[in-house]
Amino acid sequence: MLKNNIRTIRKAKGLSQEELAIKLNVVRQTISKWEQGLSVPDSELLVSLSDALDTSVSTLLGENVEEQKEDTLKEIAQKLEIINLQLARKKEIKRKIWHGLFIFICILIIAVFIGLILLGNTYMEWDYNDPELAILGVGVHSFVWIFVRVSPILFIGSIIGFCLTRKK
Repeated sequence: MLKNNIRTIRKAKGLSQEELAIKLNVVRQTISKWEQGLSVPDSELLVSLSDALDTSVSTLLGENVEEQKEDTLKEIAQKLEIINLQLARKKEIKRKIWHGLFIFICILIIAVFIGLILLGNTYMEWDYNDPELAILGVGVHSFVWIFVRVSPILFIGSIIGFCLTRKK
């Protein structure tokens, strides 16, 4: 029981006999003898062994520890397929978000242009002797000036983005 548990737990932790021997300050042959059942560790080494293997002494001395079986190639392929599907879904969601954003920007630019056309230059005829109206007029004029120069670039960029993010 002890010999099988030492071997099984050591392998489950990914340790070689040499690595475990170094942790316990013994030679590799000592570990080999324990695993073959030719000798047993004394109580002090048993405690050190349980610490090195990160398990309890009672587990080492108790029931047989079942060896974990390796994942088969088919199971690994299924897990990878699930991961690939999840990544594909995330990519598709991200594409849809960008696509919708580009559509929204195009519609917003068109709507603001229509609003500016309907507004015309009426803000130029406001009474600029009223300080509040003067500030508002300057703000509207500044917005129109910047918007007319920047929006064509944004509109063209959004159309390009729309075309690049459409479903193929």
